[in-house]
Amino acid sequence: MSEYKDGWYEPLKTEAPAQPAAEEKPKTRKRRGWTPGRVLGVIALVMALIVGSSLLFSLGGGSEPIVVDVERDPEPSRRPNVRTDEMPEDWADFFASYYDPTESTEENIGIERMTLPLDFALQIREPEGEELTLQELYATCADSIVGIAASADGDTGYSWGTGVILSSDGLILTNTHVINDTDMATVTLYNNEEYEAKLVGADVISDIAVLKIEAKNLPAAVFGPSGDLQVGDPVAAIGNPLGEEFRSTLTNGIVSAIERGINYNGRTMTLLQTNTALNEGNSGGALFNMYGQVVGVTNMKMMSSYSSIEGIGFAIPSTTVQTVVASLVQHGEFRGRPAIGITVGGIPDAAKEHYELPAGLYVTAVSEGSDAEKQGILPGDIVTAVNGTPVTTTEEINAMKQDLNVGDSMDFTIWRKGESFTVTVKLVDTIDIYGK
Repeated sequence: MSEYKDGWYEPLKTEAPAQPAAEEKPKTRKRRGWTPGRVLGVIALVMALIVGSSLLFSLGGGSEPIVVDVERDPEPSRRPNVRTDEMPEDWADFFASYYDPTESTEENIGIERMTLPLDFALQIREPEGEELTLQELYATCADSIVGIAASADGDTGYSWGTGVILSSDGLILTNTHVINDTDMATVTLYNNEEYEAKLVGADVISDIAVLKIEAKNLPAAVFGPSGDLQVGDPVAAIGNPLGEEFRSTLTNGIVSAIERGINYNGRTMTLLQTNTALNEGNSGGALFNMYGQVVGVTNMKMMSSYSSIEGIGFAIPSTTVQTVVASLVQHGEFRGRPAIGITVGGIPDAAKEHYELPAGLYVTAVSEGSDAEKQGILPGDIVTAVNGTPVTTTEEINAMKQDLNVGDSMDFTIWRKGESFTVTVKLVDTIDIYGK
């Protein structure tokens, strides 16, 4: 929760304090009244701002995401409308300039690693007893939330985030983006005790990481079923917004949406949406139901540099956390996520008509080592159908892939230079072709 982009927040970045400058004696000046000239100047300035804002919104449009990787959708970008009079003669040249290169989402964590496997399984329990008041919830749950300060050798500052105690012997849950690009992490407990942490494992795509500290008798959080949540259910978050001085802050709200598809780190994540206040530093913290159970791990907040957005935050569901943690404590990485191995993008209508191309998805890249590569799919091909069903968006392909496993197959109808053919592609583990 550092520098904001249009969309999500990152770990709070704290720079080392600069040396204070020498004090200067305040200068005084006479206050000036509101003369007619100054009034007219202010009115002119306001009008200019209004006009400028209008232009900003009208020019800020353009097409929706253009380059999309079936495995890792990039963040939406804005592009001008396609003009046929500016298209190159070769449609391959057009697409080469039209699509953005796909960014890697591999982890870059230099923190010392634990020896695996670890004997741990995250349990999800059904709620028991009566719902808690906010005061009761805070008294019961606040001690299971920790602060995490992560840094890289040579950096002048550090990133600050939140973590949740998974086990009494020191397993700590957080977001991968809190510790990515760092090589040291310190965990601060509720009683201000500090421990150097080792890395158990991290997964960039799900944004889930597990650390380990050498401690005993810690107050581990209790996890509850996120699948039981309904829109309107009350929830509360405990985390460390805006740095260490605001540690263990409680905010509350409701569940605003279930299974919200959100683009992050080049993939579509299925998250809980909440209006609970989340800020820089909340990443890796807990979203509780009113029984004091963790039902989500807070990791995102909708932001905008050109519009005011409030009350749209997101959390990773506890059921997702349980699945990923099970793999991390065994392997240090998440295994078993199926991937096709092709990067595709939608074809603008103007380009389709100008170059007389079929409806479908343009293949911009084929991953080395994938079965798609073995079956002969090439950059420049157009996928017109999957499993016999016409496709024009990556969401359609992802929906077909959603219930499949590594080793399952999908049939792709390919258009290449005026001819169509079908190839059967076996899904491979994402780790094998994209890394961690």
